[in-house]
Amino acid sequence: MPLEHGVDMRRRAFITLVGGMAALPLAARAQQGERVRQIGVLNPVAADDAVFQARMEIFQQELARLGWSVGRNVRIDIRWATNAAEIRKQTAELVALAPDVILAAGDSTMPALLQATRTVPIVFPVATDPVGAGYVDSLARPGGNATGFMVFEFGMDGKFLELLKEIAPGVTRVAVLRDATLASGPAQFSVIQAAAPSLHIEVIPINMRDAGEIEQSVKTFARSPNGGLIVATSAGAIRYRDLIILLAARYKLPAVYWERFFVTGGGLISFGPDLMDNYRHAAGYVDRILKGEKPADLPVQVPTKYELVINLKTAKALGLTFPPAVLVRADDVIE
Repeated sequence: MPLEHGVDMRRRAFITLVGGMAALPLAARAQQGERVRQIGVLNPVAADDAVFQARMEIFQQELARLGWSVGRNVRIDIRWATNAAEIRKQTAELVALAPDVILAAGDSTMPALLQATRTVPIVFPVATDPVGAGYVDSLARPGGNATGFMVFEFGMDGKFLELLKEIAPGVTRVAVLRDATLASGPAQFSVIQAAAPSLHIEVIPINMRDAGEIEQSVKTFARSPNGGLIVATSAGAIRYRDLIILLAARYKLPAVYWERFFVTGGGLISFGPDLMDNYRHAAGYVDRILKGEKPADLPVQVPTKYELVINLKTAKALGLTFPPAVLVRADDVIE
């Protein structure tokens, strides 16, 4: 290689190196100028739960669309907990990190979080009765450090009973699977109970503390004829969804659920909002809070659209035929 060529190559390499070194502090200063915000997330299920994994994916996709990039201007710390003790532990750890905002997955997580902090902003993508549970002062003016989105209007629970009677007219007894440790559990049962006399139905509460209790209680309930199930909203119902669907099939109990994933998993019928949409909207509220708005000023929102999903294969196994009026109203039919 000619000497001049070798020197020229080294000169170019040196210039490139110096140019790169000069650029590094500029890039570092640019990164330092953009403060990395921290979002805490608390989910009341195991980390491998497919439903919540999908919800987290939607939440993070919407944040990215709004300009929040993990590693550049935001950090997301996701915690998972499958019982009350774990929720309290994860709550304490999250609050100690002093995040800019916490996404709390609803009724199972909110009490512990509000007990731990009244200053860190909290957004709940799913809640049953946030006013009755004390999360907010009112839907229009939350007033505290929490706001978010409801599963449905609180009176909707009575519609589940009407729907069950419509698809299975012979039902005279209905077991309501609810989490009695949550304020929303007994409250949902009360709404269903209030609707029962006009439909000539007896309703019986079944608690969901663990799998053994669910299995034994449903087995006992199914010993008498003309039974049906309504599954009230809770993290426990999501956690034990496969067992609940299995028991409904085993004992030939028509069951109504609040979200489509029960029906795609083999359940009979669901009526409720697209909760993936709630997580998308929750990312919007997190974005607004990170940009300076207060939870107290962001109204709690109620779904405006509900979807009816039915499973024809499950209906056939139960010996049921969906009435034409139900088939016409269905948003999705699983063959």
